[in-house]
Amino acid sequence: MDGKPEARKSAEPQKPAEDRRGSAGPRSIAETTARLTRKPMGKRGFAEAALVADWVAIVGSMIGLSTLPLRVSFPPGERIGGTLHIRVSSGAIATQLQHQEPLIVQRINGHFGYGAVARLAMTQGPLPKRKVRRPPKPPELTPAAEHDLQDRLAVVEDPELREVLARLGRHLAARR
Repeated sequence: MDGKPEARKSAEPQKPAEDRRGSAGPRSIAETTARLTRKPMGKRGFAEAALVADWVAIVGSMIGLSTLPLRVSFPPGERIGGTLHIRVSSGAIATQLQHQEPLIVQRINGHFGYGAVARLAMTQGPLPKRKVRRPPKPPELTPAAEHDLQDRLAVVEDPELREVLARLGRHLAARR
């Protein structure tokens, strides 16, 4: 030893664990997706891509299927109290959204966990087509299995309950 302090191995700052390459085992898709979408979504003012992905769950299906969040604009130098720009499909939806603005802003901020949005700005225009998920077709049973199911349900007096139990029984029988 010549009394000199050891030279640092690297003058570069350490990268956050999420940006380092290498295999430290399996990673969740959410972790990878968040890393890939951070920059493009950040350019549009979205702190989280989840606002777009979970829009219907945040604001409810009636409003969520008739609107689309476009971007969040914040005051200069701030990341709170922004304006969420939303495209609406019709004037009627815009009126309803305007009426429910305090509730929607509260839901959005609850999703973010802080006061990210203070107000909404709406523009009317066409929305992209969304795929409508149709419920799967109920399974069909053989006539003998259907007859057996109906015999078992004959003791149930309430017709509504009987129908629900019949659907459940058909699904369970089809899984076998």
